[in-house]
Amino acid sequence: MTERLDAIDLGRMGYAEALSIQRTRQDELIQARGNPDGDVGTIYLVEHPPLITVTRRKGAADHVLAGAERLRALGVELHETDRGGDVTYHGPGQIVAYPILDLQRLTHPASGPDTRKPLGLHGYMRLLEQAVIDTLATYDIHGERDTTATGVWVTPTPGAPSAKIAAMGVRVRKWVATHGLALNVAPDLTHFGLIVPCGLAGRPVTSMHAILGDACPSFGAVRDTLAERLQRHVRAAHRA
Repeated sequence: MTERLDAIDLGRMGYAEALSIQRTRQDELIQARGNPDGDVGTIYLVEHPPLITVTRRKGAADHVLAGAERLRALGVELHETDRGGDVTYHGPGQIVAYPILDLQRLTHPASGPDTRKPLGLHGYMRLLEQAVIDTLATYDIHGERDTTATGVWVTPTPGAPSAKIAAMGVRVRKWVATHGLALNVAPDLTHFGLIVPCGLAGRPVTSMHAILGDACPSFGAVRDTLAERLQRHVRAAHRA
């Protein structure tokens, strides 16, 4: 049986409203556990207004470089978040994907039917990275992992330092995941100067538009590609 896994476009939505939707879906999946007809979850896609999220990690707040007055002048909101990671910027031109998934239903695709090795949190993060790498490859951008930092990176020009094009951070409660990833299609990159992105000082941030220029695909096209790649990888893990 093919596992149902809807990808729902929430359009432009504020952070608090999107978080409420995530938590509601998380509760539904936890309550449905044990039901043989239960599903693996839902993928939500959203574009946020300009905002910064800060985790509860010690020192994360210090990575917000702009004061409250400057943030207000730029129209950038500040939100505390319960996900993992550090500090992140979200804004127009950036696709945010929130896969709300029951990780107990997912196994490593490489494991056989007799082994059923659980996917786990590490495997889930690699799944998210691979979905982004596959999405970028569709548009002839080579994305890669950095063994020292979660997310997806690119090398804009030969010899240049790698730059982050997609950030990731999740939270798991009773093995149901919330939060997810943010892929930079064409956001205002100057806004990343308001923070130390993901707490990684000296590491640049880039976007698909910065790499491709006028050849950059539309936001909607990339959103749909990312949704399909996420669905493909989650379904493969569910059938393993």
